[in-house]
Amino acid sequence: MTIRVAAVGDIHMGPDSEGLLRPAFETLPDCADVLLLAGDLTRHGTPREARVVAREVRDLPVPVVAVLGNHDHHDERPEEVSAILRDAGVTVLEGEATVVECAGGRVGIAGTKGFGGGFVGRSAGEFGEPVMKEFVRTTRRSADSLHAALKQLAEEDCAARVALTHFSPVADTLAGEPPEIHPFLGSYLLAEAIDTAGADLAVHGHAHLGTEHGMTAGGVRVRNVAQPVIRRAFNVYRLDGD
Repeated sequence: MTIRVAAVGDIHMGPDSEGLLRPAFETLPDCADVLLLAGDLTRHGTPREARVVAREVRDLPVPVVAVLGNHDHHDERPEEVSAILRDAGVTVLEGEATVVECAGGRVGIAGTKGFGGGFVGRSAGEFGEPVMKEFVRTTRRSADSLHAALKQLAEEDCAARVALTHFSPVADTLAGEPPEIHPFLGSYLLAEAIDTAGADLAVHGHAHLGTEHGMTAGGVRVRNVAQPVIRRAFNVYRLDGD
């Protein structure tokens, strides 16, 4: 059996974009079993913008699972943004896991926003000023929570496991972005967490000028689903539920 995972990130919704994605989302039962939202759902992280997103996905006929992005934190009310989305039926993850029952089998989703830091050979370290140490520790804590959530799913009899982040776990999907900003677009620590805990697919957003396809060193497929990259309401990825 096949599990069909629809995913999109960086939809950056505001009052002037209300209703833009709803018609496409209503077609999801024809092509997907679950919808994943890979962060940056709003423009500035305001409750007003979050309510626009909530109306876009409320009462959809497929489960919706999301992580927040950096834009969703900008107004410094991520808990309020998450609460508005949860009231609309969205499962919002931050270092947590959830299991969705699909016709093709149980799919486990582990989610975290993630953070920056860079990639092997060109990454920041926990050294020097306290603010620099905290920068890297923030990423490490996020990666550790993703690892723990994926390990939890390994005990849940899931047919497939998906890692859902906003920041990228690999440099592959950043191709097209200026190399100078790669450290602010993701971290290899996320990929290490995915490879050591195990997953069948990793999806992220954040890199608007990046590339859709990538892979971790351990062979896990990575997909950049930022809407400016995929140029549609969502993409669908198929996982072997057997």
